[in-house]
Amino acid sequence: MNHFFRTTVLAVAALAVTACNKTITQTSRVKSPEGMTAELWLTNGDKSALLEKQTTPLTFTNTTNNNVSIEVNEAHTYQDIDGFGYCLTGGSAELIFKMGKAERKSFLTELFATDGNNIGISYLRVSIGASDLDPTVFSYDDLPVGQTDATLSKFSLAPDKTYLIPILKEILAINPKIKLLGSPWSAPVWMKTNKNSKGGSLLPEYYDAYAQYFIKYIQGMKSEGITIDAITIQNEPLHPGNNPSMYMEAKDQAVFIKNHLGPAFETAAVKTKIIVYDHNCDKPDYPLEILKDAAANKYVDGSAFHLYGGKIDALSKVHDAYPNKNIYFTEQWTGGPGNFPEDLKWNVENLVIGATRNWSRIVLQWNLAADPAYKPFTPGGCTTCMGAVTIDGSKVTRNPAYYIIAHASKFVRPGSVRIETNLPENLQNVAFKTPEGKKVLIVLNTAKERKDFNIKIKGKTLVSSLNAGAVGTYIW
Repeated sequence: MNHFFRTTVLAVAALAVTACNKTITQTSRVKSPEGMTAELWLTNGDKSALLEKQTTPLTFTNTTNNNVSIEVNEAHTYQDIDGFGYCLTGGSAELIFKMGKAERKSFLTELFATDGNNIGISYLRVSIGASDLDPTVFSYDDLPVGQTDATLSKFSLAPDKTYLIPILKEILAINPKIKLLGSPWSAPVWMKTNKNSKGGSLLPEYYDAYAQYFIKYIQGMKSEGITIDAITIQNEPLHPGNNPSMYMEAKDQAVFIKNHLGPAFETAAVKTKIIVYDHNCDKPDYPLEILKDAAANKYVDGSAFHLYGGKIDALSKVHDAYPNKNIYFTEQWTGGPGNFPEDLKWNVENLVIGATRNWSRIVLQWNLAADPAYKPFTPGGCTTCMGAVTIDGSKVTRNPAYYIIAHASKFVRPGSVRIETNLPENLQNVAFKTPEGKKVLIVLNTAKERKDFNIKIKGKTLVSSLNAGAVGTYIW
């Protein structure tokens, strides 16, 4: 991740977008269309409500008034939704693993179960090898300086077997349907031009070996009972300054996919999706260059994005050019110590609403957990990345990203589809229809004052209001 310019870039990007309370109870049954009622789950910027179910009844009626209206049209649908969640780094897994057994079980249930007082996280990104939020740098085939292993005879998932794999198994026991995305921060250093974990590029003579590296990872995880639904080729391929990191231009990623990884997946009957790019919205030309290569295109499921640069509507530019390819939003940090009202507003507007209104099937925050000093991180890794939660021993503190994602993950289950809404001034919003037929509308008031508004569907009107900077999820 490019952490150096993030504060400035995030502020600029926010201007460009058009786009718990710990007592959480299970969603009640929707009434019939005659006097249809809705629930409101609310978070205020001042923390007076934190994903709190409101007790005042909300009813759709034939009311007429002068309020602006959000009009919901479930007949016009867009992309399917795979889920909402976080990046489960090796450091996150270590902190969770070291909690007390009872506290860990309760915490993982809160995150991943879909009933009761739980937020139903449905998608996770994990690193293939170390990310910069592991305590040390490693790959699955590390060798003494000067040695190589083109046959990958020394490949081993051992570094992940202490913390990450056990935690993933506990998560899968709670939610067996959760989807996992794997992303490498670097190839093994002996495959790279500079023989270093930081920067450098993949040597062409190791393209075949690196393709097999992905296959061994996917098959090795499968043998542990863990299915990797998708992989990206390289985390932030245009940012070689992180540790670990690796530089990979679009033309090289295309060659790697069409001549090596794609054919290798076919031969090995690997069904894991291949996703390209996995970097900022300021370079949509990167995935477009790969997708225009027909030989690479046939192996590619879609493109992944971050928003440390550019505008979120870049996702739509790629979708519009290749509407048969999927779009994914795979990472965005919250910098410590955080600013709850501003973090809440920016991330909901740009990601939960902005990314999904621009065709993304997922929204993931970076990262799930850190300790009070933002550790662990590698030498040269991110030193101020605040987790969705802070874990101090067995104590858990919930931070902005927890509520940002929970406002969607708890209600917009996998298999939901985005449906049409308009965008009244200062009422950023996005709506979905769930597999059970419920409607979910997420609304952010970006005005500087409280705002009254209507929600309209099928000729019926619900009257509601939100404080400045508040987020409301409406379900009916």
